[in-house]
Amino acid sequence: MTEWFPALVYLLCFLTSSACALLLARNYWRTGARMLLWSALCFLFLAGNNFVVIIDMLVLPQTDFRLVRHLFSLAAVGVLLFGFIWDLEE
Repeated sequence: MTEWFPALVYLLCFLTSSACALLLARNYWRTGARMLLWSALCFLFLAGNNFVVIIDMLVLPQTDFRLVRHLFSLAAVGVLLFGFIWDLEE
C-alpha cells in the first residue's frame, strides 16, 4: 500500500465516529431518549480515541499514546455500559 492509505483510514474512522456522535446527540436533544445520550457519549469517546490514534501513528510516531487510547476506549465502553444499567433500573 502507499503511505497515505493508513492516514486516510484513520481520518475516515475519526470522521465517522464524530458524525455518529453528532447525529446521536442531535436526536437526543430532539427526543429526550436517554439511550441516545449514552450512545452519543460513547461515540464521542471513540472519536477521541480515533483522534489520539491519528496523533500517535501519524503526527508523533516516536511517542507512545497507547495508555491514552486504552483509557478512551475504556471510557466509551464504560459510559455505554453505565447507560444500559442506569436505564434498565428505571
